[in-house]
Amino acid sequence: MAVTLMRQESTAIFDAFADAPEACMIGELYQEDQTEALQFLAARPIHTVFMSSLIRDNGLTSPHNRGSFYACRDPQGNLEGIGLLGHATLIEARTEGALSAFARLLRNCFNAQLIRGEREKINQFWKLYASADQEPRLIWRESLLEQKEPPTPMEPVDDLRPATLDDLDQVLKVNAGLAYQERGMNPFSTDPEGFRRRTARRIEQGRVWVWTQAENLIFKADVMAETPPATYLEGVYVHPEERMKGYGRRCLTQLSSILFARTGSICLTVDQRNKKALAFYAKAGYQFRGDYETVYFQ
Repeated sequence: MAVTLMRQESTAIFDAFADAPEACMIGELYQEDQTEALQFLAARPIHTVFMSSLIRDNGLTSPHNRGSFYACRDPQGNLEGIGLLGHATLIEARTEGALSAFARLLRNCFNAQLIRGEREKINQFWKLYASADQEPRLIWRESLLEQKEPPTPMEPVDDLRPATLDDLDQVLKVNAGLAYQERGMNPFSTDPEGFRRRTARRIEQGRVWVWTQAENLIFKADVMAETPPATYLEGVYVHPEERMKGYGRRCLTQLSSILFARTGSICLTVDQRNKKALAFYAKAGYQFRGDYETVYFQ
């Protein structure tokens, strides 16, 4: 398992939590559960796109998931929730009992660094998870935005292309800067080998798009998750000296047109304090879908 638990690690089904709102059972998901898991997550595709994409890419059990998938079931065996517990914890819980069960399980996870999701659910989860004196290291508030239709074409960017490993160092530098801006932590310092390996794999999957001129990186976007109903973008970047020239919108419009050939919608999150970015995406055709929150643990 990629997730490290303090106890009960070898048990397939964890007992129902006695004081949870409703009785439920937690069990790890395995490859034979993949169809059921994807069907459950498909009910809310833009909210579950990251988990669904990991399952499609890697299966339910893989070190690439950086965690383990668990299911919460009612006494009749019906799914009430699915969670990815590990470095980045994600929860899709349909009942309060499922949310409570995942919160209790996460307390036993050594390597959990953050939890992310819809703000109301994350706030409720934190109350169930944290001890009375426990405070998060950082809370990052974002808006979830979605584009449902291909945008109106603009002047094409002929050299917009999937990145190659020759672009790796430039992509790493930009992504490290974005990570430091958000979390106050530099992945070159905290996990240099893993950071490089994961970025290289994403490039090899064709999920990093760049526009370079004279070996300078002008535009970049990472396709962090991709499924038939939804695709999730992250790390959209325009070189500071090339901003306010229309390059960002032209590149994003062209990339969106490419992605819409194989997906039903495109979504991303934006820092709610970044009014310029919110205005940029609104102009590009993105619409608000919900308040999101990332809680970074101490």
